[in-house]
Parts: sequence; structure tokens; C-alpha cells
Amino acid sequence: MKRYKRYILYIGICLGLFVSPFGTNCAKAKDFVVVIDAGHGGHDPGAVGQISKEKDINLKVTQKLGRQIRQNCPDVKVVYTRNRDVFIPLNRRAEIANNAKADLFISIHTNSVANGRSVKGASTWTLGLAKSEANLEVAKRENSVILYEDDYKTRYAGFNPNSAESYIIFEFMQDKYMEESVHLASLVQKQFKNTCKRTDRGVHQAGFLVLKASAMPSILVELGFISNPEEERYLNSEAGSTSLANGIFRAFLAYKQEQEMKQNGRNGTSLSEAQPAPKETAKVSPSALPQERIAGEVIFKVQILASSRPLAKNDKQLKGIKAEYYREGGLYKYVCGASADYDQVSRTRKKLSNKFKDAFIVAFKNGKKTDVKAAIEEFNKNRLANQQE
Repeated sequence: MKRYKRYILYIGICLGLFVSPFGTNCAKAKDFVVVIDAGHGGHDPGAVGQISKEKDINLKVTQKLGRQIRQNCPDVKVVYTRNRDVFIPLNRRAEIANNAKADLFISIHTNSVANGRSVKGASTWTLGLAKSEANLEVAKRENSVILYEDDYKTRYAGFNPNSAESYIIFEFMQDKYMEESVHLASLVQKQFKNTCKRTDRGVHQAGFLVLKASAMPSILVELGFISNPEEERYLNSEAGSTSLANGIFRAFLAYKQEQEMKQNGRNGTSLSEAQPAPKETAKVSPSALPQERIAGEVIFKVQILASSRPLAKNDKQLKGIKAEYYREGGLYKYVCGASADYDQVSRTRKKLSNKFKDAFIVAFKNGKKTDVKAAIEEFNKNRLANQQE
């Protein structure tokens, strides 16, 4: 009996060592989680072309993208919002991503435009205020999914996807994931243009409900136009869907590798740490420097574009605007209109919106980038205090 008890004790110790972190070299690291969302589905067909429906194109590319990630990235967990032809409410899609504690949320869609048989190309979108009527129309079309849901007025707090007034809520919605989202979107567009050889329609912002509720870097991809017969055939071909899935996968891989480098090294680069501009490139505006040297003061600026390389001061992308840049995530991000007065910078952004439709406001404190929402709250608090004095 004693011998039996000793045997049981020995087995218990072995099992304890096996499951205990002290019995292994290290605890298993958390997987990188990506949630891939195939837009529309079930009784919601999305945009409808001559030979196909958007929901089927989205699902096909989503499944191919998921397989690519699973086959090539064993440390990545892939979660689908849907992996078959079913209807999933918009708020449920974001909920799936949040519950999975996702590191990324990628929503796959197909574009369409009325009476635009020649319009073509791929675009990638992030959360924000639509800067043009065309951008607003894209958001309206994608958000109209909620009309298929029961009691959508209560579920989405009275949001009307077809009313421009409802989109005012996105005016100051620049969450802490915006920079990562815009960067990933830029990587996707680079692949679409250079690898997939698609017409590049750029990175844009608009008020997408599915991105609004997701608590991680999130993008919405428009693969192409189902309203263009030629592009519809491409989107439905094996070669087309495979190429687009591969393009998104390459962008995802580049983004993930950059995030790993940041975690193992330094986190981004501040304005004060940015490398000097090469000869004949856009230099830091001297007028901005004295403001940024005031300790603790928040400086707002308008970010007009991002580039993978430094731009010459007369580069046509700058459209005649004198801008400075800071480096972040391997990109040169160009800003202008520096001021401690948020209202003044907001007016500058509106003036620049004719040239840079996707311009948005960023904030810096002590020469380092800071959360713009918190910066706006600080500005309003200080203004109120000054008015009461």
C-alpha cells in the first residue's frame, strides 16, 4: 500500500512539473490575434453586380487570407466573424473582435457606385469623419447593413445610416488606434498598387459603425468595384481573389513584423528624434520650434499625408504646402499649421481639406506625440479656466 502511495505521489509530481511554468523554459506567449470580417452575408447581399453578389466575393477573399495567415504564421490566431453565408449584425462583428482581444481587425468589402461602370480600383479605409461627399456615400452604403437588423434604432442609439447629421459623431473620433490603423491601411494600398497591380484609390477615413466599436487597430478594405463589369470578373476569378488576399497578407505580415520590432526595441520616434531632412526635402518649419520648446504645452498640427520616403520640398504630393515631418512606424508623416490653439488648427484643417481630403489633427507634448483626444480635453479645460479668471 505504501509502495502504491509513493507511486501516486511520483506521478503527481511529474504532472505538476509538466503543467507548471517552472517545469518549462517559459510560459507560452500570447498569440497575435487577427479578426477577419467578411462584410455582409445571409439575407444581406451587399452590392450586387451583373454576375455576382458582394457577400460572396468578400467571403472568398476572407477565407483565402485566413488560410495564408494560418499556413505561414503559426503564432497567429485567426478568428472569422463569419466563415459561411450567414448574416451577422454590425455590433456583433465588433463584439467578436473585442471578445477575442484581437490585435487587428480587418473588414473585407467590395465597392459599388451608381452609373459608374468605368470606375475601378481598390481602397482602404479607417475610422474618422468623411472629408468628402463621395467618402460619406461609401460609409452610408456600408452602414445601411443595420437596416436589416431588428430594432436597429434602439441598438444603435437612433443612428440613421442615410442621414448626414448622424455622422457628426465622428468629427472628433480620433482614437488611440488611429495611427496604427492608417499605417496598416497604407501598407495594404502599397501592396494593391505594386504587387496586385490594381488602380490605387488611396487611404481614406469615414464613419463606419463596424470600426467605431472595435477596440484595436482596424481597417475596412474595398477590394474593387462590382459595378464595373471588367473588375467584377476579376474579383470573381481565382487569380483575382488570390492576388488580393495575398496582397492583404503581405501587408499584414509587414505590420506584424514592425510591431514585434517595436516591442523588442523602442516605441516609435518623436519629432525631436526625427532624422534631419536630406538636402532639398521638406524641412521642419522654424515657426513651430519655439512653441514646442515650451515645457508641458500641447501643440496641435494637421497631418496631411504619409510617405515611405522623405519628399522634396517641391514634391507634387505636398501641393505647395510647406510642411515638416516626423517619423513613425517606418513612415515619414507630414504635418503643418502648428499651434497651441486647437480651434485655429481645426480651421486650418478645414482650409486644407480641399487639397488633402483625409487630413486630420495630431497633437504633441514636449516634442512627443500624444493622444489627441486627451489633448483636446486639456485644451478645453484650460480655456474654461482662463475664461473664469
